[in-house]
Amino acid sequence: FRLAATEAPPQVKALFNKYSDNNGVMNPDHFHRFLVQVHHDMNAPLSHYFIFTGHNSYLTGNQLSSDCSDVPIIQALHKGVRVIELDIWPNSTKDDVHVLHGGTLTTPVELIKCFKSIKQHAFTASEYPVVITLEDHLTTDLQAKVAKMVRDTFGDMLFAPGTEPLQEFPSPESLKRRIIISTKPPKEYLKSEETKASGNPSQRENDSEAWGGEIPNFKSRSAEFKDDLEEEDEEEDLHDDNVAPEYRSLIAIHAGKGKGGLDDWLSVDPNKVRRLSLSEQELEKAAKTHGPQIVRFTQRNILRVYPKGIRFDSSNYNPLVGWMHGAQMVAFNMQKPDILMNNESIFDPRVQLSVKMILKVTVYMGEGWYYDFSHTHFDAYSPPDFYTRVGIAGVPADTIMKRTKAIEDSWIPAWNEEFEFPLTVPELALLRIEVHEYDMSEKDDFGGQTCLPISELRKGIRAVPLHNQKGDKYKSVKLLMHFDFVEFVA
Repeated sequence: FRLAATEAPPQVKALFNKYSDNNGVMNPDHFHRFLVQVHHDMNAPLSHYFIFTGHNSYLTGNQLSSDCSDVPIIQALHKGVRVIELDIWPNSTKDDVHVLHGGTLTTPVELIKCFKSIKQHAFTASEYPVVITLEDHLTTDLQAKVAKMVRDTFGDMLFAPGTEPLQEFPSPESLKRRIIISTKPPKEYLKSEETKASGNPSQRENDSEAWGGEIPNFKSRSAEFKDDLEEEDEEEDLHDDNVAPEYRSLIAIHAGKGKGGLDDWLSVDPNKVRRLSLSEQELEKAAKTHGPQIVRFTQRNILRVYPKGIRFDSSNYNPLVGWMHGAQMVAFNMQKPDILMNNESIFDPRVQLSVKMILKVTVYMGEGWYYDFSHTHFDAYSPPDFYTRVGIAGVPADTIMKRTKAIEDSWIPAWNEEFEFPLTVPELALLRIEVHEYDMSEKDDFGGQTCLPISELRKGIRAVPLHNQKGDKYKSVKLLMHFDFVEFVA
C-alpha cells in the first residue's frame, strides 16, 4: 500500500520546462502565462441561456413521504442553481401558505421560511438572477397574502415589470442580484385540490446509476403513466378573475400552455414571451414530431422540462433531449449555442450532419485516491487497478464511450493513451469521464466522474477534478489530461 512516485509524461515535462526558468522553477509570473481566461457574454435575452434548474427544490428525499424544508433550497443555491421550484398550498386552517408536494405524505414547510432563505442565500454562488417558479394551488385571498409576503421579503430585489407579459426577456447581466417570479394562472382551488392516483413504484423503469450505463437512444418510451403528481395543464389567461391583481403583478415570466395541442403550445407570439413546461415524456413525444418547432420556440421563449411523476425516488432523466432542443430550464448556466439560435436554418437533432471537429483527448495519469479513500476500499490486499472511460454525450451521431487499459496495483496510474472523437454538433456535446477499479470477480468499483461541455474545453494540459456519484467533488482525486481540436471549415 506504499504510495510510489510516478514519472510525469514527456509532454508535461517539456511544457513545464518551456514555462519555467533554467533552474527548473516555475514562479508565479511563469504560471500566470500558462493560465487562460474563459467568460461568457451575458447581455443577450434570458432565453438565449441554459439555466441551472431545480425541481421540487424543497424536498429532502423522495417525492412521496420525505420532509419539506428550506435546507435543500439553501444547498441548491450554494451549488449555483438559478431556478427554485415551490409548490404552494393552503395550510390546514386555510389562513396561511405552506410548501409541500400535493397529494402525498410530505411534511410541509412554511412559505415565508423558504422565501427568507432564498433571499439570504440567492447570490452566494452567483450574482445572476434567481427565478422562483410557483406551482400555485391557492385561493384568491391567499394569493394576496403571498404577494405581500414576496414584496416584504425581497423589496427592491424583486423584478416585477407589471401585469402585461414582456415583449422580450431582459439579459442576465441586467438582472444581476434580482429575484424573478414565474408561475401559471391557478385554477380554482377546489379543482386543484382533487388528487389523482396513478402509477406504481414497482412499475418504474430501471434507471442506470449516475453515468454507470450508456446513454440510451432518444426513442420515445411508452407513455403509459400520467404525470398526475406533477404540474397540471397550464392555461394562458392571466387576467382570470380568480387571480388576485396584486399577485398577478408580481409575475415577470408568465407560464402558459394553452388549450390546444402541440402546435398551439409551441406557437411564437412576436409581441410577448412566456414560459412553457413539458414533462420528460411530453418532450420526448414532441421531439419526434415537432423538433424544429421546439427549437424555434426556445429562441424567444423559455421551455422548462420536468421529471415524470413516477420518479418517486427523485431520480433524474436524461437531460440531453431538452438541451439539444434549446430547453433553457434543464441545467447548466451558460449561453445557448448559435446552432439553436439560427432563424435561417432551424436545427433538427434527428438529422445527421457532417463532422465539424475532431476532439483529441489524452489521459495521462491520475492521483488522489490514496488520500480520499481508505487504503482497503478497492482491494483488501493490494493497490487498486484503475482504468478510465472517456466518451461523448450529445446528439445520437456523436454519442460513444471508450476506455483505457487497466493499470495494475497503482495508486497513481499512468495510462498515457490518446482517443479521438469526431463531432457533428460540438456545440451540444459533453465530454464524459469516469474512473473505475477493475475487479475480476465482482462489479468494478466506482472511482470518480465528471462531465464537461466541449465548448468549455481549451487546448492544452489540464488537471481535471473528479466527483462522486452524487456530484460532490472529491478533495484530492484528479486526472492529468490533454485536449486538442481539429476543426473543419464548412
